Amino acid sequence: ASSAEVATMDAIGLPLGEAFQLRDDVLGVFGDPAVTGKPAGGDLREGKRTVLIARTLAGASEAGRNLIVSRLGAADLTDSDVDDLRAVIVESGALTSVESLIDDLYTTATARLANADLEEPGKTMLLNLAAASVDRAA
Repeated sequence: ASSAEVATMDAIGLPLGEAFQLRDDVLGVFGDPAVTGKPAGGDLREGKRTVLIARTLAGASEAGRNLIVSRLGAADLTDSDVDDLRAVIVESGALTSVESLIDDLYTTATARLANADLEEPGKTMLLNLAAASVDRAA
């Protein structure tokens, strides 16, 4: 590929890759284990420090921040504890904020892809792949 083609793919792939990772982080907290194949709240039990958690800490009440800081990464989290942590994430506005960021990154990537000088059916296949990467089921 030419350097211009590589630059085009970078301009598409970077925001799409970020959107994919953010979706994975949301699913790691809110995803249905029957659909995702991951345990419910697994990322909370593992203590993953994601954008979702960073935004939660920035927007949560003091009590919410204290709960996240004290329980994030605790291997003994019960389903009820996971529900409590999820509630803090939602109440803090972090979930809505990350969903908006996913949408923005996806829109950026797909607009660049739509405007890219790529041949069919490759262009359409890439657009479908982009949609599948961020619209994974919860």
